[in-house]
Amino acid sequence: MGSNRITLKDVARQVGVHPSTVSRVLNPDTRNMVTREIADRVTHAAEQLGYRPNPFAYSLKTNRSRLVGVLVPDLVNPIFPPIIRGIESVLEASGYTAIVANTDNHEERERVILDRMGERQVDGLILATAHREDATVNRRRNAGLPTVLVNRTIVDPSVFAVVNEDRAGIRMAVEHLAALGHRRIAHVAGPQTLSTGHRRLAGFQEVMAEAGLEVDPDLVVSGATYTEEEGNKALSALLTAKRDFTAVVAANDLLALGCYDALEAHGLRCPEDVSVTGFNDMPFVDKLRPPLTTVRIPLYEIGADAARLLLGQLSDHPAEPRTVYAMPTLIVRGSTGPRRAS
Repeated sequence: MGSNRITLKDVARQVGVHPSTVSRVLNPDTRNMVTREIADRVTHAAEQLGYRPNPFAYSLKTNRSRLVGVLVPDLVNPIFPPIIRGIESVLEASGYTAIVANTDNHEERERVILDRMGERQVDGLILATAHREDATVNRRRNAGLPTVLVNRTIVDPSVFAVVNEDRAGIRMAVEHLAALGHRRIAHVAGPQTLSTGHRRLAGFQEVMAEAGLEVDPDLVVSGATYTEEEGNKALSALLTAKRDFTAVVAANDLLALGCYDALEAHGLRCPEDVSVTGFNDMPFVDKLRPPLTTVRIPLYEIGADAARLLLGQLSDHPAEPRTVYAMPTLIVRGSTGPRRAS
């Protein structure tokens, strides 16, 4: 059966060109070296004959595997599938394949996965798992492996990263609540070891101060993880302590869902008693009761931009490290309303 494998020579013979021409056409990096007419004929012949490239032979010849490792911290979190789709769409168009792995937020699991990807000789990495201080990221960069951070970044600015403009998103949420008359606004923050949690908390404090609103430390609680359980736990602590507030800015949608749970458990209504905002606009939050007012991140575009940054590093003329910021938008729904009367 192996002897019937279609080769580059078979395709070249069908078209009447040299095998090297076929090789150039079938390689996205060199396709523009061949005329459109020849390229179309080669592509048509390859499809007609059922030609499939030999990845092992290609790897030996070019020292490229055409594989990219993509790590996410929690594949169950609905924000990551759109990011992965954006990554795959751009990589596929350039002849690369993504190997996606889930770390479950475990550092040791991440280390093992990265070692295995190294054994597979991936050409680069796209990591959604970075902590603000992250030795793993630094090790991969120091080893010379092209790496792009997505959704989260590290303290060191000399990295390739695509992240959301977190402060701008929080500003939109706080200004929306202030316009509704809210003055006592709580913040259920994300983990401070992550850039998203850290930047959103800093943004909350800045915007509240700029709006002339008191930043009460007793109304800020950080979740240990971005989960519904942590959101419930954080807001329940404020409610049990009988803190005075009429609105909550949650650092992501899962934390906001936990806030819903806590309000219901304490016999409070949203938004009549307490307004709630989220962050990310993950799928289905418009189906909640009430539908969640949240900050929408262009998730697919973030993934696509991350893939483009990585391909740029893999090109013959790589650029200097830079961070691309995606601008969010506020989506107003039913979870926010005017401040309740005293």
